[in-house]
Amino acid sequence: MTDQFAIYPSVPRLNEPAPPFAAHSTHGPRSLEDYAGRWLVLFSHPADFTPVCTTEFVAFAQRWPDFQALECDLLGLSVDSVFSHLQWVADIEQRLGVTVPFPILDDSARKVANLYGMIHRGASDTSTVRGTFVIDPDGMLRASSFYPMTTGRSIDEILRLVRALQAAVEHRIATPAEWQPGQDVLRPAPDTLADIADNGGSYLTYRAL
Repeated sequence: MTDQFAIYPSVPRLNEPAPPFAAHSTHGPRSLEDYAGRWLVLFSHPADFTPVCTTEFVAFAQRWPDFQALECDLLGLSVDSVFSHLQWVADIEQRLGVTVPFPILDDSARKVANLYGMIHRGASDTSTVRGTFVIDPDGMLRASSFYPMTTGRSIDEILRLVRALQAAVEHRIATPAEWQPGQDVLRPAPDTLADIADNGGSYLTYRAL
């Protein structure tokens, strides 16, 4: 019988503490504890100097002020060394005129990648796929997603996700499909028939923030 754990990586579960880590980065040592009290988007990419990854890092860098306005930091990661990261960041600035303002972790030992299930054997035995993990100020994992190596992520959607998570935590609400800040939100899901009655007989009750 095939060992299922040799095929499927362990992936952290939502609403549980994010796995702690510590590693060297392009900005010096970084650990999960460094981001206590702030939101964090930890994201992996397959390799430095590759076309799709470069477009993603340029897009993340250009939207850095938007993440900072949400008190949210960015932290990149791949299994490349910090020396490769530094050369790549310098190349992006020199060729494209874009400064990458956030750190990139050196995970050449694959310790963080294994903690977060970033290496998927169906895609590669060594490189990380495009994993994205949103961690709240208390160190809890609030959302995660995985994209294949061939497909770049939408930075707009990651920003929308962070805003939606923050609204849900602050106002104890849920957000409907395609929600954007300023639009109506949903009341918490009813627990009893009485709750439905209080909501006018509907389990979909909108209200403005």
